[in-house]
Amino acid sequence: MRIIVRGTNWIGDAVMTIPALRRLRASFPAASISLHTRNWAEGIFRDADFIDEIIGFDKGASKVASILEQARILKPQQFDLAVLFPNSFESALVAKLAGIPKRLGYATQKRSFLLTDKVGIPDWKNERHESNYYLNLVGQVEEILLGSELEVTPDSSSLPVAESRRSAANEILAEAGVDLSRPTIALGAGSTNSLAKRWPAEYFARLCDLLSGDLNANVLLLGSKEERSVANEVIEQSRSNISDLSGKTDLAEATAILNVVDLFISNDMGLAHIAAAVGTPTLVIFGPTNHITTRPLGENVEVIREPVECSPCMLRECPIDHRCMTRISPERVFESAVKMLEMQSVGK
Repeated sequence: MRIIVRGTNWIGDAVMTIPALRRLRASFPAASISLHTRNWAEGIFRDADFIDEIIGFDKGASKVASILEQARILKPQQFDLAVLFPNSFESALVAKLAGIPKRLGYATQKRSFLLTDKVGIPDWKNERHESNYYLNLVGQVEEILLGSELEVTPDSSSLPVAESRRSAANEILAEAGVDLSRPTIALGAGSTNSLAKRWPAEYFARLCDLLSGDLNANVLLLGSKEERSVANEVIEQSRSNISDLSGKTDLAEATAILNVVDLFISNDMGLAHIAAAVGTPTLVIFGPTNHITTRPLGENVEVIREPVECSPCMLRECPIDHRCMTRISPERVFESAVKMLEMQSVGK
């Protein structure tokens, strides 16, 4: 059997599909499983042991041309089943045009006529973690192809990183001036799709000073090119020697770097999900978003939030005083960071 899974469109969402992909592999160990996803996601799934191949694509200038090109590439491969993680009309249309005989996905965005197996949006959608949304689709695949949902528990969100990539990540850090004999803490001060999710830059700057001063730790900033401006704000307001790698690594390199640092502290952003998945202790500052449904998965994850009356509002910009974030002090985050590092030290 040849199964193709259409991947999601955001970094955090991509990581939250890992439990579902692992379950799909456990349920169909002999199947060929391909992940059809944006090219950037290859950097996340490069060493994944639960899929057989990655078929990447980029959206072109023309949506129609992109859809036709994706279908043209997929059609000759004669997939038996398409599992559509995104809710988009486009993903269902590509699978239809590619001639895939069975197409399973949620019945959203008026795309039901493109699906052979339609799944209704579960009532618990906004009450459980988002990973369950994708796991539910795999459960439907099991019922359709195997007659019932299997009693399997491959719900791990872990993501392997090859040793060669870890070595390359340490080289990048050394070239950036990071002293690898000292604790190394990476920070994610940005958030590309929401200003409201950003803890103030001056708070991150103060946290950098506490980490480098009190703990003698290396502090580095990670993020995309679009997040360079906030990284500059942090550096300008800090007294510490900060290694800024914002916009200087691709996603594969950032994933490997997150695997070798001792701790990652960030806003609610995609890199936090990656850090947790590769096994790094992760401290995430939540404000306007729902930590119950979208927090990073993993044993070494801690969420810091201030339960104000207007949170979670899910707004991209705060219309008032951003109290859900400004009431979280750098000292409070620092204390949690120290405890996580101490627990990690005991664990070793």
